[in-house]
Amino acid sequence: MSSAPTEYGATTETGDVIAGLDLAGRVAVVTGATAGLGAETARALAAAGATVILAARDVVAAAAVADRIRGRHPRAELDVVPLDLGSLESVRAAVRTLCAARRPLHLLINNAGVMYTPFGHTADGFESQFGTNHLGHFALSAGLLPALSAGAERAGEPSRVVTVSSAAHHAYPADLDDPNFERREYDKFASYGQSKAANVLMTVELAARGADGGVHAYAVHPGTCATDLARHMSRADFTRMRELSSGDPGVLNNLKSVPAAAATTVWAATSNVPHSGAYLADCGVAQASSHATDPATAAALWELSERLTTR
Repeated sequence: MSSAPTEYGATTETGDVIAGLDLAGRVAVVTGATAGLGAETARALAAAGATVILAARDVVAAAAVADRIRGRHPRAELDVVPLDLGSLESVRAAVRTLCAARRPLHLLINNAGVMYTPFGHTADGFESQFGTNHLGHFALSAGLLPALSAGAERAGEPSRVVTVSSAAHHAYPADLDDPNFERREYDKFASYGQSKAANVLMTVELAARGADGGVHAYAVHPGTCATDLARHMSRADFTRMRELSSGDPGVLNNLKSVPAAAATTVWAATSNVPHSGAYLADCGVAQASSHATDPATAAALWELSERLTTR
């Protein structure tokens, strides 16, 4: 693993992070690796020598990404595993597949997600954004903890779970009494914000629960980047986003490139991050909202998530 130079920041790209890095022998799982930040994260880790498993709903698209990575990095070791985060059956099947390989895991990159979707439900009846962005990744992370612990023991250093959150978590806390909008009116921004707050809360609790097993956890704000994630957004949605981000002038105008937006994820996965449970941005430690870092809330969300995903 490496440590970050002091000049790392908003313009740092994945190539800067992996320069001189050797991840040979490490096994990484990257969700949502069919495009955008997930594909770039997978490419960067593979370029540094890691064996990378692309976990995606569209396995044909994931296989095409794997082929493109091999075209740039002929020695890259890549595999594809089906994973639909909106279906707990699919998540459990992916966990079984990954564990059946009997190889330790060292990195889990929870990158996939949906954003500002119309009101809808996952296959298990959860509100789409909370169910996909949080519960799907929760079930995957919890299911893979034994394999990650085995990876830490074999490597002699902690395994890592890196979950892509967003600065949108600042605007909305996770509503543990009504996470699926069964009693309150649906708001796509509130839904997305709470799912990203849940990502940070899961990281806080996972850091506590994973410590004895050698598993560290980090939440990442990648920055603003134009990707297909915004496909559900209307002109009015962009206007509201600007209003919500008014406390950070210019944030929506300073778009990052895909390699720059994926850099903090790769940095979290490979560098000497100060402490497990941290919230990161621009390849450094950032400040998450108090409603997303409260240990009691994090523990309560974990228990709720266990009940919802095992009922």
